[in-house]
Amino acid sequence: MDNKNIKIVVSGDICVNQLQWLTYPNINVGLNWQTHLNMHSVFSSGEALLLSKLVALSTGASVMSPDTENMELTLSGEILRSTAELDLFPVYGDKNNDKKVYRISRLMGFTGPKDRSTKLLPIENDDPNADIVIIDDENNGFNSNERFWPLALKSPEASPIILYKMSNVIDSSKLWQHIQGLNNKNVIVIVNADDLRSKGVNISKGLSWEKTAQDFVWQINNNPSLAFLATCRHIIVPFGLEGAIYYKNEDVREVKLYFLPYEFEGGFVKESQGKMYGLTSCFVAGLASTMVSGNQENEEISESINMGIRKGIVSTHKYFLEGFGENVEEYVFPSSEIFTEREEDLIHRDHVQDVIVPVYPNSSWYILKDKSSTSLAEIAYDIVKNGVKNALKSIPIAKFGNLTTVDKTEIESYKSIKNLMLEYISNKNTVRPLSIAVFGTPGSGKSFGIVEVANSIASNLIKKIDFNLSQFRSTMDLVNAFHKVRDIVLEGKIPLVIFDEFDSAFEGNLGWLKYFLAPMQDGVFREGDSIHPIGKAIFAFAGGTSSTFSEFFGEDIEDKEEQRQFLLKFRSAKGPDFVSRLRGYVNIMGPNQTDEKLDQLFIIRRAILLRSLLERKVPYLINDNGEAQIDNGVLRAMLKIPRYKHESRSMEAILDMSMLTNSTKWEQSCLPSKEQLKLHVDEEQFLRHLMHDAFYGEKVESIARAIHEKYRMLNANNKDMDEESIKPWQELSEELKNSNREQARNIPSALIKINYDIVSVKEKPEFKQFTPKELEILAKSEHMYWYRYKKECGWKYGNSKDSKKKIDCDLVSWNSLTQDKKDKLYKMVEIWPEILAKSNFKIEPVRVS
Repeated sequence: MDNKNIKIVVSGDICVNQLQWLTYPNINVGLNWQTHLNMHSVFSSGEALLLSKLVALSTGASVMSPDTENMELTLSGEILRSTAELDLFPVYGDKNNDKKVYRISRLMGFTGPKDRSTKLLPIENDDPNADIVIIDDENNGFNSNERFWPLALKSPEASPIILYKMSNVIDSSKLWQHIQGLNNKNVIVIVNADDLRSKGVNISKGLSWEKTAQDFVWQINNNPSLAFLATCRHIIVPFGLEGAIYYKNEDVREVKLYFLPYEFEGGFVKESQGKMYGLTSCFVAGLASTMVSGNQENEEISESINMGIRKGIVSTHKYFLEGFGENVEEYVFPSSEIFTEREEDLIHRDHVQDVIVPVYPNSSWYILKDKSSTSLAEIAYDIVKNGVKNALKSIPIAKFGNLTTVDKTEIESYKSIKNLMLEYISNKNTVRPLSIAVFGTPGSGKSFGIVEVANSIASNLIKKIDFNLSQFRSTMDLVNAFHKVRDIVLEGKIPLVIFDEFDSAFEGNLGWLKYFLAPMQDGVFREGDSIHPIGKAIFAFAGGTSSTFSEFFGEDIEDKEEQRQFLLKFRSAKGPDFVSRLRGYVNIMGPNQTDEKLDQLFIIRRAILLRSLLERKVPYLINDNGEAQIDNGVLRAMLKIPRYKHESRSMEAILDMSMLTNSTKWEQSCLPSKEQLKLHVDEEQFLRHLMHDAFYGEKVESIARAIHEKYRMLNANNKDMDEESIKPWQELSEELKNSNREQARNIPSALIKINYDIVSVKEKPEFKQFTPKELEILAKSEHMYWYRYKKECGWKYGNSKDSKKKIDCDLVSWNSLTQDKKDKLYKMVEIWPEILAKSNFKIEPVRVS
């Protein structure tokens, strides 16, 4: 589309960036200067000058901006100048790629104008009728100098779309007060998350997308410093290269989070990749391109913003990866390639996911549940069958080495621990150990999680060593342990010391705690009259008797007298002193459900663990397409057994005990015997889940007949009905019988969509009643399943029903059904619990009780 008829004005604060870099001589003879280090220097556009170039490249529109060609002003010192040192950095952080480009190694600061007043530049060929105005407000004088503002901002007749990039988050500037008086619905404010944080706005960084989004919501609702922003119609907050939040304040407030599933804020750019200025400007330019196309097509501003945020995130990634090119003097910066999407690009627009954030903080909100139209059980099956990446393409996923988690609580805890470790390793002057605690039930994988986090940081520097304090018999055992830790330090490594069961009894309850106080606080331990320094080390205290930190600290005790007694004993054991020396903790969730109401992701944790076990232990059971060869009954039993007696160890043990050496599929016949299963699960429950399909298959015929009788009853007085379809069961054609059988077979899959399962029981159970919302989901699902089945059987839409001609007037989408037809479907699914109960099947929630 030709955008030259769209007029865009770009202006704001003016800065020129001086880029400096060194090159090494590649000749040994020649002039003297040629055989020494060479210092290079070029001038490059910054602030509004850079933004105008980026907008011109991204939009292809007619861009009016300050003149950037007058180099004399720069050389004379009248223009604000920044200086940055460049160096060669790898294009990618975690990829084996030898290609390097120039990026910033050090921002050296600003050189102010000689007369101390900031030089601004007029807009060349400014047009009061501009369609879009883009402002780069860096708080360097432009926002108080009306003479240089675009005419379209000052003209009372004009009503342009305004993209206002704000770095100084205050409401007192003259420009902001002027913009507030304009057509508010056309104003889009873009403010970087780090600029908000620099003003004291407390938004967490890189812990989890749920945490970041809900922190923003709380701040915009409650922080008085942001009250002026909260009145804006459109606010966009980029979070690094990995995400953004769009706050829309129209008739109804809406907060939408955009994110890359496999990255968290700050995760894409590694320390080894250098830095780039102008990232937010590139984001704004990407946004501007969709505002232009939206303006051409009379699109709603919010829809243009929706597409623009995706374009902005993708463009910013390419801008960073391109850097200043492999040769600064030959590379055209910025490059037009930034805004051209290619198949080989690392990030595409469809990789960017979005989700609506609750406008009021909600601790139980998690993206996994909101993003998925299917049930958690279906997602869990998909994870095991097809792998985490294929099953969770639109869900935030955190990876730490071989550890993968989607649980926001675990993500936040592990991210916090990782940040602590990174800071500790980077600090050269630290003498005391970094102390963290890890809690979880036995077998939940406490040591594994911490080790994988450490290895994801510096596997070549950190060396793990384990000690189980429940096996120590005297304090000399602990002294010997510290000597082994010192040996690792002397090797030039950082020991990751796992003190397992640190909360076990010794000389009384929690008796070991007092012996750790000096090593934790001062980094030394005593041996007789000698005091030995430990050196730089990471202490990980893994709880053996307490499954959570709050349990260890006594916070879960409800009875006040009981809690008082606990705290007295806790203090006498030096518990508070021990806790004060901890710098972080993590509660490991494990594969068992920890809370019936709050912990609904246990089945996802199980699925991720099971897939990981298959990949590590029996990779030959995963075919070339990444599909795990596992029997549905085995998969069902492994995921839905109420409890593993020894948590993840039990899951691993069942796999280890299965006879899979020469197998091509994990069949039911490969499983260990009933007596062996008893060591790790309730074997009766396990076998019931294992045989579920067989049990249900036996009853399909009776359930299908009951469904048909209900259908006949509902349509008994309907004169428009095809007589063939309402005959008694024994008179039905085999095709119609099969249709009913398929409906019966689909009931378990349909129930999973509302997080219910059916379980075979000995006695006829009481049957539950569905809620209106559940009925709506089930009826819609049932209709769509029937619709697809009929289509596959060659049926077509017609004005009536005719079995012989295979036409049906109900072969339409759910929304096109009449209310009468929908009501009949509600009644059809409403009877399912009663039909199932008559066949000894009970409907129950998909969760551990």
